[in-house]
Amino acid sequence: MAGQHSGFDRRVVGALESAPSRIPVVLGGCGTGRTSLLQRLRERLGRTTTQYVDIERCATTPERFLQAVIGASPFPWHAAERQPGSAREAFEMFLTFLDTARAPGGEPCTFLLDEVLELRTFESFPGLRHVLRDLLGALAASPNRFVLTTRYVARAHRLLRDATSRFEVMHIPALTPADVTDLLSPVFNGYEQMPTDDRDYLGRAVQTLTDGRPAYVAAVGETIAGMGRGADPVSALTALLSSEGALNPWCRFCYELRLHRARGYGALKAILDVLADEEPLTLTEISHRLHRTPGSTKDYLSWLEDVDLVTSRQKRYSFTDPVLRLWVRLHCRPVPPSGEDVAREVQQYALGRLPSPEATPALAYAGVDISADERKSWGIIEID
Repeated sequence: MAGQHSGFDRRVVGALESAPSRIPVVLGGCGTGRTSLLQRLRERLGRTTTQYVDIERCATTPERFLQAVIGASPFPWHAAERQPGSAREAFEMFLTFLDTARAPGGEPCTFLLDEVLELRTFESFPGLRHVLRDLLGALAASPNRFVLTTRYVARAHRLLRDATSRFEVMHIPALTPADVTDLLSPVFNGYEQMPTDDRDYLGRAVQTLTDGRPAYVAAVGETIAGMGRGADPVSALTALLSSEGALNPWCRFCYELRLHRARGYGALKAILDVLADEEPLTLTEISHRLHRTPGSTKDYLSWLEDVDLVTSRQKRYSFTDPVLRLWVRLHCRPVPPSGEDVAREVQQYALGRLPSPEATPALAYAGVDISADERKSWGIIEID
């Protein structure tokens, strides 16, 4: 994935190195590679001049958060030993630290703030009603450099609507088939024993089934390799989405995390169930299936859009993440899915996404016993 990484990474670094520096705000859903980007930037820019902060992990109280950030910082700070007297003072000290900390030699330093919108949790403390607005104001005026990320795309756009031009929104692009091929090359030993046609099919099929999300791509590729000879992307996705598969807890985490950041938990789950059965649907169609008024349904849909679980195109709603929709169909039911249930649903999913004739070979391994010659005639990948 060197090409995809290097192009987007160069764009971020270019913003940091401009005069005056801009502040990239990197947006992308679960599994799109935001954290990996920041880790690469830390290595590229140097650990002595860069601090990475995973805000989602350490945003507890403002006082403890300040202590954690300063304690893990490579930058000495003149007020590090000072104890804040209140939550408001602790947050103001954090902003001052971001503004006045310096790299060795007195040069500006770089802060990589992962999942920055989690600072919103501080707004429940006295005197901290506008945490994110205050943060943006402090960063815009600072000589230091910053990269911000968040999985909440809609909220970030709303927050930045009135921000200064120093902030530059950057959406992480989905992987292309060529990017997928590059990413999976080490898993398959550089494709030394794989024909070019099979390699190209692998890249196209995995990209299509995973919507180009790096986390899904890596999981599917590693599963194909681990399953051995005769495995293909659809059989790998079937294994991953089983009750014991690695994508089951991953999707559950993304699903629950976003729902808990929104309002109307139970009603929102009901709408996701409706869309898992059929999409796209209009507001009226959803309200009829939900047995609620269009007005209340519109509110629920706006809350789902706010945490990027659903997307509206031409007034028709659908899941933002197609793999998550498949997971909801399988696992948001009274009993865990059987192996046959998973195989059937993944087959239908693949059939709807893989263009012919690629859909046909993708179904070959869902419990069908066929010969190696028949697989090859269909274009199935043979991996030694």
